[in-house]
Amino acid sequence: MISRRGLAVGLFAPAVLHAQAPQTSQGATFTVAAFGIGLQNPWGAAVLPDGRLLVTERPGRLRLVTPDGALSAPIGGVPDVVAQGQGGLLDIILAPDFAATREIYLTLAANVQGGVLTRLVRARLAPDANQLTDVTPLLDATPAQPQGRIHFGGRMAFGRDGFLYLGTGDRGSTPVRAQRLDDLAGKVLRLTRDGAAAPGNPFLDRPNTRAEIYSLGHRNPQGLAVNPATGSMIEVEFGPLGGDEVNILRPGANYGWPLVTHGRNYNGSEISADKSRPGFEDPARVWVPAISPSGCAVCTSATIPAWRGNLFLACLNPPGLMRLTMDGDRVIAEERLLWDKIRFRQVIQGADGRLLVLTDEARGRILRIDPA
Repeated sequence: MISRRGLAVGLFAPAVLHAQAPQTSQGATFTVAAFGIGLQNPWGAAVLPDGRLLVTERPGRLRLVTPDGALSAPIGGVPDVVAQGQGGLLDIILAPDFAATREIYLTLAANVQGGVLTRLVRARLAPDANQLTDVTPLLDATPAQPQGRIHFGGRMAFGRDGFLYLGTGDRGSTPVRAQRLDDLAGKVLRLTRDGAAAPGNPFLDRPNTRAEIYSLGHRNPQGLAVNPATGSMIEVEFGPLGGDEVNILRPGANYGWPLVTHGRNYNGSEISADKSRPGFEDPARVWVPAISPSGCAVCTSATIPAWRGNLFLACLNPPGLMRLTMDGDRVIAEERLLWDKIRFRQVIQGADGRLLVLTDEARGRILRIDPA
């Protein structure tokens, strides 16, 4: 259950997490509190200027969570989604000028002629926050794929340049789509607020090439965050059996999948003999065996001083929270927190500077990490 203050009271089985038991980190001690409960497979979250959260549920619902953890009824006007396999309602992000425009962006799995694809949608949140208006599809990661409900990607971030970055999965396709420049799957796209190719993109005016592409050779990117120390865009993606990656995005760079990878097929067979190759970008960090990193965030607050500037990854399998110490764009150390306990889908920084973690569960929760 939950107390009025939103603290965990018997929410975790003893083998999972002891409620409010102090957890030890290198240079810090923290506790975990249940900030919100009652969500079904929460996937993305955005912090409103007043401190409330907008949270997506993969089955196709959008909800508001108040600073005391209360959960709203589903917000109206959310577009239809294909909630099958890994598809559904995915990420959410606020426009940089949300306070004036009320604009938000959503990603979702959409059904179109020819199959299913990842779609970018813009909408406005009504002043009473109970309805979406002016819902406008901006971009489809074409071509649609008739089979398979995996690897949609869908994570978004606004860069320091003011453009919207969107990661798209390769859809588990064979032959692989991530290396094709006439295909938006397996890429990171750089877009204007209207969903068009951003000025200065590396493949503008190139024949038979999608101008929206910023980088290619990605398998299933589900983490994007700006590195505040350098301004670089950090991308996190799932490998198969191993080969999960943290990448520092460079315009026009090819991150290799599946021609260059540390991962193997799920049956153990080799995908590529090359873990590195000239002309392909090496990851900043790679894991073998896999950690299944989904969302990511850079901690910019001093709520836990030792964590300031660290990159956090929400991991699914094995489940837990990965803390990476950064030196500029280099990963120099890692620490595994809350490991082998709960599947985490996304991590964000709340309005008060504390980290909030979305659990990947049918009875999903938002957990808050507090300094001890």
